[in-house]
Amino acid sequence: MKQFFKRFTEKLTEGLLLLSSTVTSLTVVLIVFFLFKEGISLFNEKPIETGYAVVINKNNNVRKISSLEIKDIYDQKITDWSELGAKKDSIILFRLEEISNYYTDEQIGENFEGLPNCLSRLVDSIPGVIAFFPEKYIDKNFKGKKLELEKVSFKEFFGGEEWFPTAQPTAQLGVKPLIMGTLWVSFGAILFALPIGLAASVYMSEIAGDRVRRIMKPLIELLAGIPSVVYGFFGLVVVVPLIQKIFNLPVGETGLAGSIILGIMALPTIITISEDAMRNTPRAMKEASLALGASKWQTIYKIVIPYSISGISAAAILGIGRAIGETMAVLMVTGNAAVMPHSILEPMRTIPATIAAELGEAPDGGLHYKALFALGCILFIITLVINLSVEYVSTRNKHQKH
Repeated sequence: MKQFFKRFTEKLTEGLLLLSSTVTSLTVVLIVFFLFKEGISLFNEKPIETGYAVVINKNNNVRKISSLEIKDIYDQKITDWSELGAKKDSIILFRLEEISNYYTDEQIGENFEGLPNCLSRLVDSIPGVIAFFPEKYIDKNFKGKKLELEKVSFKEFFGGEEWFPTAQPTAQLGVKPLIMGTLWVSFGAILFALPIGLAASVYMSEIAGDRVRRIMKPLIELLAGIPSVVYGFFGLVVVVPLIQKIFNLPVGETGLAGSIILGIMALPTIITISEDAMRNTPRAMKEASLALGASKWQTIYKIVIPYSISGISAAAILGIGRAIGETMAVLMVTGNAAVMPHSILEPMRTIPATIAAELGEAPDGGLHYKALFALGCILFIITLVINLSVEYVSTRNKHQKH
């Protein structure tokens, strides 16, 4: 009977573990599926708010116009139709709120019943007009020509240098500045954190006594438990004013501030993993080096570091992963400017910060909403590449030791 209950308990435990791993795996797969489903659907959308239209005069022979060109028209960077391949004529901008400049309230109607007719007459009477208004005011007798915009393309999305998803009449969805901002801040962080982390791990594994190590290791690991918003406050109060003063900048919220804060946040990961890798160096190898006349420092940089280089590489890659995925601290200290960075001393914005700042304001299922999910797909792919790199480095290290 006792044997029966023992087997039953073992089978039950195995079943619960299997169920738990299955549910976890399925949840991860469903999350990834939902992320990519929403993100990829962006490329089936047109870069204009749902229910709105951009129209021109029916005699205007402009053949093709992009969302960026429409933005430049409304920003008055393009002022003549000849710049777009049509016949020479000044561009006249029209927005719906300007309708009262052309027609009386009686013509428009108390309930806007005359608005479709007014808009049709206005677009027909001005050869160089370009108008932006809701599609519901376009009736079957409309005398203008509706511009058919192309869907968002991969080239526009990944190659565009303007991120303005709420722009009217057409959204600008270029993620290049966000990707570059993420890379600038992340690699700046690892350049700051890696030398300090490596030095600290060498000290703790090879130089510090047991008492010092027992005190320092918990303190360093405690850094990983500090909320990121606290790091952000520290950055705003200490790092940002310091950078502004040292480099004589108009503002201190720059990519450098984000790199320093993320470097500090990545230190616990780098120090802990590197120190564990160094402490796994066989004692016999170190003693053999010392016996051959090498000094302690020669043993460290010729024996210990080369032997644990894969562990150090994994620590660096995981540190980059921590830096890339961080949100709140970066949002607070980098200036949050979605522009192409040319120097680490400029304000910039990262992908996680963009998602955190804008997702709450994006209408569910809209163009902006889908664009943010597409950003999440990019971040997922970057993180996946980093994790695969860690796995590859760790596997190579095991093969080398065997």
